[in-house]
Amino acid sequence: MQWLKSFQICKVLQGFSLSPTQLHRRLFSRVGAPRWNDHDSPEEFNFASDVLDYWAQMEEEGKRGPSPAFWWVNGQGDEIKWSFRKLRDLTCRTANVFEQICGLQQGDHLALILPRVPEWWLVTVGCMRTGIIFMPGTTQLKAKDILYRIQISRAKAIVTTASLVPEVESVASE
Repeated sequence: MQWLKSFQICKVLQGFSLSPTQLHRRLFSRVGAPRWNDHDSPEEFNFASDVLDYWAQMEEEGKRGPSPAFWWVNGQGDEIKWSFRKLRDLTCRTANVFEQICGLQQGDHLALILPRVPEWWLVTVGCMRTGIIFMPGTTQLKAKDILYRIQISRAKAIVTTASLVPEVESVASE
């Protein structure tokens, strides 16, 4: 899990199968809006297991095409493409790190201070898998801001970049 140690500042690109205009029309049409509440909501829902794992299973069974689940491009044009299976496996590994190495468990709080990098998604979905409550924060936070957020959220762990470690360590004793 080398990525837990160092990160690069990169640009995230999001891809949609529909153009923004088509997406807007589909989601907010007068016909569709009243139907939003016609569906039963599950009592319990976990995005990682109910969505990500479902589509990973569809890939394993050959019932889903080759489109990536995650596609990230940095400013130099380097790409990362993850299938649902790869994303599932990476987020399971991340969840295992949180539970087995960090000792975090369901209901614990984690401060997440990362730039726009693919690992942000691994951490957030890893938290969803385990029931860890994550609190995202901008990389522009200073020591006093980090301290305030850690205290108010009761965070038991912080995931951040190497460049922010000095800010975090300066308030760790408090």
